[in-house]
Amino acid sequence: MNIDVTPLPGIGVCKDFPLAGARRRIGVIEHRDGSVDLVVSRAGDFDSTTAIPLSSTEIGVLAGLLGAPQVVQKTQDTLGIGELSTRQFAIDRGSPFDGRPLSDTEMRTRTKASVVAVVRAGEVSPSPTPDFTFIAGDLIVVVGTDHGLEAVGRLLNAG
Repeated sequence: MNIDVTPLPGIGVCKDFPLAGARRRIGVIEHRDGSVDLVVSRAGDFDSTTAIPLSSTEIGVLAGLLGAPQVVQKTQDTLGIGELSTRQFAIDRGSPFDGRPLSDTEMRTRTKASVVAVVRAGEVSPSPTPDFTFIAGDLIVVVGTDHGLEAVGRLLNAG
């Protein structure tokens, strides 16, 4: 499926696609100030567009609804679990790690937990490398013990 990218001068960029079998389009507007709107419109009728502003947390939750649960389920199926668990964490706008690489977190050393995937705009990046840069709205899938996952939550919130 093709995603249409439309520059919106003075605003930002719209990324959307047609829904199968419907005369509607769905997508996001990424504003120049970093804010994001979820948009739904009738195909070819931009005057009918409904825009819903989303917070960074809402972006992460929506991404999780659309893609991360599949990653978590596949991870759980292959691990056999035991003492290990997976948890999802959102990178919020203003987070100490927004715009910084995974290596800056020193997550594995500081928490004994590992990032196994990052979901960004519905796209899954499995096994991100240390130079993978987080941005607001990313949903991070982490595997570790309950203690380690609690430490990850504190780390991502406080730095």
